[in-house]
Amino acid sequence: MNLSNKQKQYLKGEAHHLKPLVMIGANGLTEGVMAEIENALTYHELIKVKVSAEDRETKKLICEAIIRESGATQIQLIGSILTLFKPSKEQKINLPKA
Repeated sequence: MNLSNKQKQYLKGEAHHLKPLVMIGANGLTEGVMAEIENALTYHELIKVKVSAEDRETKKLICEAIIRESGATQIQLIGSILTLFKPSKEQKINLPKA
């Protein structure tokens, strides 16, 4: 999904107060963690994921895999917190026009 800068800014504001719903630790990105991310995206549309990786390259690869597998759009990545958006059928978040 392609979002305009205005829409991304809006989603960043909406996500500001959110806490990470899914945390990826020492075991890395497993099928169970991916399923939890999918469930959270379906229910909330906008989520934060905390990726605890030892180096930047590993963290980057994990984030890319999450985005690819979930089909979500990356809103931002600050430190170890990845913010994702994937609209559900009910569309709980009304995005501004592009």
